[in-house]
Amino acid sequence: MAAARSGPLSGCRVIELAHIMAGPAAGMLLADMGADVIKVEKVSGDDTRRMVPPTVGGESAAFMMMNRNKRGIVLDLKQPEGKEALRRLLRDADVVIENYRKGTMERLGLGYETLRRENPGLIYCALSGFGRSGPYAERGGFDLIAQGMSGLMSVTGEGPGRPPVKVGPPVSDITAGVLGAMGIAAAYAHKLKTGEGQMVDTSLFEAGITQTFWQSAIALATGETPEPLGSAHPLNAPYQAFETADGWINIGAANQANWERLAKLIEAPELLEDHRFQDNAGRMQHRLHLETILNAIFRQRRTADWLDILEAGGLPAGPVLTVNEMHRDPQTLARGMIVETEHATVGRTKALGSPVKFSATPTAVTMPAPLLGQHSREVLAEAGFSDAEIAGMIDCGATRLP
Repeated sequence: MAAARSGPLSGCRVIELAHIMAGPAAGMLLADMGADVIKVEKVSGDDTRRMVPPTVGGESAAFMMMNRNKRGIVLDLKQPEGKEALRRLLRDADVVIENYRKGTMERLGLGYETLRRENPGLIYCALSGFGRSGPYAERGGFDLIAQGMSGLMSVTGEGPGRPPVKVGPPVSDITAGVLGAMGIAAAYAHKLKTGEGQMVDTSLFEAGITQTFWQSAIALATGETPEPLGSAHPLNAPYQAFETADGWINIGAANQANWERLAKLIEAPELLEDHRFQDNAGRMQHRLHLETILNAIFRQRRTADWLDILEAGGLPAGPVLTVNEMHRDPQTLARGMIVETEHATVGRTKALGSPVKFSATPTAVTMPAPLLGQHSREVLAEAGFSDAEIAGMIDCGATRLP
């Protein structure tokens, strides 16, 4: 039987029929919050298992990152035995997460309308490229496509006239996972009050659009098309990265008080007398000239020296860290954002920790990503399958063990 989990979603059973990132991200967040997440993989496994290199002890690092805290089972849904096993799992589940193309689950006889008749309390989360309605509902989707179509790539990069740039991390994938988990948690609260399940529908496209709040505010108010600004802000200045003697530093002088504080801390009081920079509207209008002046000042000292000065003066600032430097940062470690688990074959492995902390129902990362089919026998037995039935499913290839 599954070990009791801590966290605010303890007792919630989730069946994850998802691969790559958006769906697994949603499942991972729910698992961190205590849900019993059962990841159902095809016989060949989640495609992320083949996203190599790098590997850790022969296991895909990408797969292990996205699938910690879950139990894993293999079901071949092309076989009647595999499909029936999934149906039985879903009868008692609180949540199912899927990111197939529209119509796939219906063709399997496992669409939302069918499943809700068998389990009226089921929360059905569909994560897709463009959502379950609208002219693009039939299209598949990837993070790159969503970033382009949501407007993100048009405002990311060094400046106007340069090639479009994708945000480094797959932000529409990850954000879709966060939105899916948020929607599931809200639907679960509704279920606890009413016993009623429902469909939760979001997409990579909408996740990308959600990231454009400031740029959309500008476009909707003015009709103008926002352009990329490098690290600068579309509404506040100075609020960007500046070059120092040995690297880069981010400066958050995003209001009048912080602007005045900055000018004093960098010993440039003349900037406060310059009519071009006396208010935020002026600083935005003359942002490039202000950037030139500030870059010349910041290049005179090392990043660490500037940070000491600015922190002592109460001005928001921070270094531009590499990912490896972020992993070693004392705040990262103090917040438990690097954790270790004991993998069945690899041994001790590191992963990112849970980003949400609860005072009464703490989250925990206690399980590594499963081996392919690691919990098939355990989960099927919990669903009421006999040893003979499980052996038969293994023999016909409807499931598999590691």
